[in-house]
Amino acid sequence: MVEPTRFDRELLERLHRQLSRLLQEIDKFNMAEYMELLNNPRRFFWLNFLGGIARGLGAALGATLLAAVAIYILQRIVVLNVPLIGDFIAEIVRIVQNRIE
Repeated sequence: MVEPTRFDRELLERLHRQLSRLLQEIDKFNMAEYMELLNNPRRFFWLNFLGGIARGLGAALGATLLAAVAIYILQRIVVLNVPLIGDFIAEIVRIVQNRIE
């Protein structure tokens, strides 16, 4: 049997480190679960559908909350009675309240 040279041992060690790193990366990304998901189109569709609904609902609720906070702040600015800004904001608040009713 031929004794491996120092170069061969270094090459094997380097390959071993790279292979170990590659396996760790594959484990991080759950590649096996992803491949399983791709092989089941119904589950893939269902998960994407539910994800889309959740993102849409989150966007709608977030926009509603942001608009409510903005209107609240604008109403407080109107109370301060800042000349130009107050009249402009009062008109915006009136328009929004008329649309809500």
